[in-house]
Amino acid sequence: MRVLASGQWLSRERVIRVAAICGLISLICVLALLTTAHGTLDYRGRPLGTDFSNVWAAGRMALDGEAAKAWSWPDHFAVQRALHRKPDVDLFGWHYPPPFLLIATTLASLPYVWALIAWQVSTLALFTAMMRRLVPLREVVLLTLSAPVTLICVTHGHNGFLTALLLGGGLMLLDRRPLLSGLLFGCLVYKPQFALVVPVLLLAGRQWRAVAGAALSSTLLIGLTLAIWGWPVWQAFLDSLPLTTHVVIEQGSTGFHKIMSPFAAVRLWGGSIGSAYGVQLVFTLVAMSAVAWLASSKERPELRNAMVCAAAMLSTPYVLDYDLLVLLPALAWLYLDGRKRGFLPWDLTLMAFIWIAPLVARTFAEWTLIPLGLISVLAVAAIAIRRWIRALPSRRSREAFAL
Repeated sequence: MRVLASGQWLSRERVIRVAAICGLISLICVLALLTTAHGTLDYRGRPLGTDFSNVWAAGRMALDGEAAKAWSWPDHFAVQRALHRKPDVDLFGWHYPPPFLLIATTLASLPYVWALIAWQVSTLALFTAMMRRLVPLREVVLLTLSAPVTLICVTHGHNGFLTALLLGGGLMLLDRRPLLSGLLFGCLVYKPQFALVVPVLLLAGRQWRAVAGAALSSTLLIGLTLAIWGWPVWQAFLDSLPLTTHVVIEQGSTGFHKIMSPFAAVRLWGGSIGSAYGVQLVFTLVAMSAVAWLASSKERPELRNAMVCAAAMLSTPYVLDYDLLVLLPALAWLYLDGRKRGFLPWDLTLMAFIWIAPLVARTFAEWTLIPLGLISVLAVAAIAIRRWIRALPSRRSREAFAL
């Protein structure tokens, strides 16, 4: 236990060796999927990139002049069936706000497989470049590319890299280039459930230039969708929300073991929808309060940023394992703070757990009802808050922590 608490077992050589093995396995998995695929389907008859199927289909509908129908499940599913030429293919709904349609139409101008490759390679490359700027160590590239959550995002063809890039990049630039930081935050309007804590962060930190940047970019994206497709796409999106909320979130059509939120944990354990919403509200308010607390001071920005990443995951009822990519920059900030001021007992071991947890989070939750994904998010928040409390100058605060 002493070795685990101290983190001595996490030598540089061991970290590199484990990351290299995970990276090699990830590469083999991706190559195996591509080489055994038949057209747009993998060896099991599922769409390559699974969730990317709805992105390409929505973009194709917009290019064909039927953008508003992307939020109609029957119409959208018909396009996916035609794309994959299989009547019983797995189908994926389109639930995003209209700004994401701007990217979808660009991708749909390419053949499906090439669009999927371009989407994942470009966003992964940008996210990895951001991580390299965040931590100027060669190992960070290996740890980013070989992380289990990276493989999960790649194989799902998802937008996790983009979300982590926008949130992580915005946090990285917040104190040095606040206007640019705000511009990145505002782009999260394409997936707004992960931006719930951003207004709290900016207002508590009195980051007025970042507020202006966020308002500018979000307004421009909304205005652009209105200019291209008009109000019907927004009306279709708003009309789709009740059905999406009921089927996807409340009834868990995705599978509650796949969702890493407090809401999903309650539902996974058999709790009612009302109790799940109540628990989710408590977690959301506590997460926002923690962000406001850490953002109110300019000290220890690394801890503030790590807490924001965790809070972004905790404050929404719908977060899947590939969205946990946001925890990679959080781990980087925790590492930077620890390297400057020393690591506390269990910090390094918990950070290793957070890195590896997505590999088994779904299966573990399905078999044991233990939500490892949610626990990993809480671990990030716990490390950040514990280190913050330890840094408080008040003896009373230190004694309270010791208790």
